[in-house]
Amino acid sequence: MRVSIAGVAFKNPVTTASGTFSAKDSGRFYDISLLGAVITKGVSPEPWDGNDTPRIAESYGGMLNSIGLQNPGIDKYIEEELPLLRNFDTPVIANVVGKSVTEYCRVVERLNDTDVSMLEINISCPNVKEGGIGFGADAKMAASLTREVRKTSKKPLILKLTPNVTDITEIARAVEAEGADCVSLINTLLAMRIDVHSRKPVLANIFGGLSGPAVKPVALRMVYQVSRAVNLPVIGLGGIMTGEDAAEFLMAGADAVSVGTAALIKPTAPAGIIEELEKFMESQGFKNIKELKDSFMKGVETAHGL
Repeated sequence: MRVSIAGVAFKNPVTTASGTFSAKDSGRFYDISLLGAVITKGVSPEPWDGNDTPRIAESYGGMLNSIGLQNPGIDKYIEEELPLLRNFDTPVIANVVGKSVTEYCRVVERLNDTDVSMLEINISCPNVKEGGIGFGADAKMAASLTREVRKTSKKPLILKLTPNVTDITEIARAVEAEGADCVSLINTLLAMRIDVHSRKPVLANIFGGLSGPAVKPVALRMVYQVSRAVNLPVIGLGGIMTGEDAAEFLMAGADAVSVGTAALIKPTAPAGIIEELEKFMESQGFKNIKELKDSFMKGVETAHGL
């Protein structure tokens, strides 16, 4: 079950998705040390209040959220969250957010001298200097941000990609060229709901991010495309609810997976998915993750007579 991502050893390929995990709360339900790694909630230079409520809504096959990256800021993260995580035997990946390149770099600089193993740079955040356009929605902006963060960071960098683009492989190539060590995808799909009785949007922010099983086919397609477009490890996420879902992402080209919405429904889901994935591999005769990953391409080649 062991994998290596940008030189960091994971005991298995299952991580948490940012925004759906905290050491204090998740640790009440299962042993966090079981996980391959943990990805913590996005952290910014200063505390962010997030968006107005209501900011969560259910949808067919998933959920919408417009939390707005609410977090207590980097000082509290270092003082309170990281000490809790030291109690567990698993790599910690900090998700970094900001509204400008300078803000991202401020957070990265503060994390350089901590025992965080990797940084996941969330490039779906709005660039306030560019009128709110997400850094990850434009290849030039994604490249520029990656370049500056790479100069600042002493840690391996994971760039978290948004699916709300015409060609996600263009963004992946841009961040690879500027020093990304890994990419993770997909972030949520921009979506909305309307309450037909009140004639109002269900979310106060009107739009939110769709996650859960409904986005899985889109996420799989994008992981497949990106894993073949760049020479970087890929962390796949988007609607992973079972061990077989995780196996699909690994076959599509992911090197590891993140579990998010499933953990909001059932807090122990990440640990359960590890167990289910291991049982699936045993039932299919796979000795390691590489054999599982390679099996899909062999099937494609056979189907197409290659």
